[in-house]
Amino acid sequence: MASPYPDGEREKVASKLPSALRQELKVRAAELRIDIQDAVTDGINAWRANTTAPSPVDTTGADSFSTWLPAGLYDAFKADCTDRKVSYTQGLAQSIRGWLDAHDSPGARPETGFPQRKIICNQKGGVGKTSVAAGVAEAYAEAGKRVLLVDYDPQGHLSEQLGIPQIAPGHDSLVAHMCAEGKGDLRDLLVTIEGERFGKRLHVLPACFDGFLLDARIATNTRIRHRETTLERALEPLEDDFDVIVVDCPPSLGIAMDAAIYYGRRRPNEQAGVSGVIIPVLAEDSSATAYAMLADQIGSLCDDLELDLDYLGLVVNLYDSRRGYVATSSLNEWKKLGEPPVLAVIGDLKEQREAVRKRRALLDYAPLSDQAEAMRQIASATS
Repeated sequence: MASPYPDGEREKVASKLPSALRQELKVRAAELRIDIQDAVTDGINAWRANTTAPSPVDTTGADSFSTWLPAGLYDAFKADCTDRKVSYTQGLAQSIRGWLDAHDSPGARPETGFPQRKIICNQKGGVGKTSVAAGVAEAYAEAGKRVLLVDYDPQGHLSEQLGIPQIAPGHDSLVAHMCAEGKGDLRDLLVTIEGERFGKRLHVLPACFDGFLLDARIATNTRIRHRETTLERALEPLEDDFDVIVVDCPPSLGIAMDAAIYYGRRRPNEQAGVSGVIIPVLAEDSSATAYAMLADQIGSLCDDLELDLDYLGLVVNLYDSRRGYVATSSLNEWKKLGEPPVLAVIGDLKEQREAVRKRRALLDYAPLSDQAEAMRQIASATS
């Protein structure tokens, strides 16, 4: 079957591709504003021209994949696969992997040399900060970025939901390093989240029970100067290892929140809208009050320290229109703000709760769910 195309006839071809690779291709093509069919064409042409055998790609669980290619290209590609003694699925996977490696994400690593920093915050509990932080971090990793997900909340919900034990009091931890009492390398504490979609690119720094005393320990430690810089000083040694650092904040307006806000500020030579705060909210009046309180704290800290902090956007979480006028009118109010924009509206659906019960990452447990797509939408909008 052929289809007219500006540069000549194209034919629809069907093959197979690992779902994680297909999603990474989709995201990268969107970031670069390139048609997927053009990306696949370029990848196949480069693969055919490459005389060095590329590294094999894991194609376990490959699903059906179709696109449009210039007439005759797929037949030539299949002939090359036969000559190189690789399956068509493996050849296509190598072609797309090569294209992705040759076309970096524009937001994967800023020219400044430090990672993007996404601060997921709201002092109101129950708005879904943890699920948004985890889901967005998973989406970044799925798209090929190296991601550090920091459980900064002493309640440890994020660690618990992913089946990771909290760090016991008195042991080396993020809290210890923030209080200038670290004994080792924080890298030794990181836990890698398994899953084909993440490719060992997603790592978690677990929560610590000592975090409940963090504000008091920082406030009374005479060795700590500029207490708002404590989170940055603790995480800075890890920054070279990651493209994105996502911080799941506690429901607090204390010193810990000041340190998170400072960490998410726009650094010298950093492009606007790259790092900053993502604020999960609910479609109800109390959430609007909490948002106003957080905005006041951010404004005061930025004025006091002359910081630039970008509001990357709002996420209206756990939305259910069946709750009636309060929910629908509140959603409209959030959208009418304009700035910060509403990045996504996430329904109150079962998949997130099931993933939590099974101690699995949402994008690994239910990659095709509406909630998973919303996380990808947020990640794409904030890359």
